[in-house]
Amino acid sequence: MAEETNKIGFALKRITTEQFAIIESAFTDGKLVDLKAGLRFGINFENKIISVVFSTNLIQDKSPFLIIEVGCHFSIREEAWDIFYNQDKAEIIVPRGFIGHLVMLTIGTTRGVLHGKTENTPFNNFLLPTLNVNEMVKKDVVFKIEVEKKESK
Repeated sequence: MAEETNKIGFALKRITTEQFAIIESAFTDGKLVDLKAGLRFGINFENKIISVVFSTNLIQDKSPFLIIEVGCHFSIREEAWDIFYNQDKAEIIVPRGFIGHLVMLTIGTTRGVLHGKTENTPFNNFLLPTLNVNEMVKKDVVFKIEVEKKESK
């Protein structure tokens, strides 16, 4: 799978900050902080784009005090896209190893966005820990494709 991942041509095309908020009233210095993380995936079939959106909340007493959600949008080379696309089943199947690599890049990007948004504030002390991407992505990601049916005359 590592070899397969290395052969997939792609480029980071866009970074989006989907959400960012600091709720100072929900934070108490010195209290235990929990972290909740999530992932979403999307595609733009026509433009051969795979999107990975990573979100995380820093939480105290069941209330989030820092919320961040960042999307990385990757352009996939046509040769790889054609391998992912199963026309008979109308689906795109992205291999676990490759999507895991995109997730890792997105988490790293989120760290940078978090730093930039919190620089020169007390919240800059909060860093995203290393996360086990293999625990987050356990299988290939499958996208169902809506295929337009042409009417026959």
